[in-house]
Amino acid sequence: MPRASGASSNHRAIEAKEAVPQTKSGGYWIARFPRAMTPTACVRESSGAKAFPVRHASLCISNRLCANFLAVAQSVRPDERDVRGKLMNRIRAILLAVWAGFLLVLAPVALSTASAQTSWPQRNVRFIVPLGPGSGSDIGARLFADRLTARWGKPVVVENRPGGDGIVAIAAFVGAHDDHTLLFSPAATFTAHPFLHDKLPYEQADLLPISRVSNTLVVIVAPVSLKVGSLAELVALTRAQPGKLNWATATGISDFLFASFLQHENLDMSKVPYRDTVQPATDVAEGRIQFYWGALAIVRPHVQAGKAKLLAVSNGVHIPDEPAVPTVKEAGFAALAYDGLVGLFGPRDMADDLRERIAADIREVAADPTIGARLLSTGQLISPGRPAEFAASIDEQRAVVAKIAKEMGIKPAQQSQ
Repeated sequence: MPRASGASSNHRAIEAKEAVPQTKSGGYWIARFPRAMTPTACVRESSGAKAFPVRHASLCISNRLCANFLAVAQSVRPDERDVRGKLMNRIRAILLAVWAGFLLVLAPVALSTASAQTSWPQRNVRFIVPLGPGSGSDIGARLFADRLTARWGKPVVVENRPGGDGIVAIAAFVGAHDDHTLLFSPAATFTAHPFLHDKLPYEQADLLPISRVSNTLVVIVAPVSLKVGSLAELVALTRAQPGKLNWATATGISDFLFASFLQHENLDMSKVPYRDTVQPATDVAEGRIQFYWGALAIVRPHVQAGKAKLLAVSNGVHIPDEPAVPTVKEAGFAALAYDGLVGLFGPRDMADDLRERIAADIREVAADPTIGARLLSTGQLISPGRPAEFAASIDEQRAVVAKIAKEMGIKPAQQSQ
């Protein structure tokens, strides 16, 4: 090793070797550093007489450590000046690399703290509804959107995307990839999708339940001009006139349930497809279709006008202001029973705490008696719930559909194609 001139130079070299482990290579003393500093690592004073612990390995970067690096550099006296320059550049590179690691350790913490402090929503919120204006879900969505706008301090906009058996709306919702775009929908819109379509552009996991809002009262109606007084009479007429009566439904699950019912009972009726749920209500009142299964909110005006007759309600409860109308189970047709679950859905990666917060806000709005009364007047029963409760109810409905599909030999569709 080249000797340093003078006692002070020797003392400085000794301090440097004590401060940082060294090894002799190629005639020079080169500083050695451990590959990873642990939380128990320490940095020695330049005198080598004192050590102090550090809380995190990244905090080992300090003025003392910088002094130790410089001490090592000053103790090296190569004959060639370019070698010393290379050594200094290497030390600078090490310092920069460790500082970069220090910043990478702190950056996620800072970002996480900032994220926790930001409130949702930061901008307008969209409710995408798979049914047209005037439907039960649309009425409920607009009622809650108005109250939540005041509560959240940001506009909540309702966007109707009817058509395609709800797939148009669901595709728009899933494609948004945005926690400010929510689906406000009856679960019945999509629970039967895997058995009604060969391919689907989404997966079930893309629809993350946030909160049930209400149970839509779903009814079966016939035109008064058909002169049938009950669901049993309508079934008997269908059997007597095969292929002459038309039918339509509002959602995918009612479509699936009625189609399987017709097959099981060996009945022949012609299905009439509609893009929205309002037009078939008008057509049943005019006698163009003889069987319609949809929300009470849509058909009530025609019932009140004396043009359509309520035959049964598919829910497990009676219509509060129409208690004489039987449930389908009471009428003897349990295969047509289901509850019209309506609620909010978020994207698949929405945080659990945000879902719980939105669900809590839904419950707060629903607690207002005027909200319940307004929904009831549109054929809906207020029924807010938490994410887990809503998800369990949807799973039950899917299980019913899957059981029927298995009995009919129908296999589920491919998804996300």
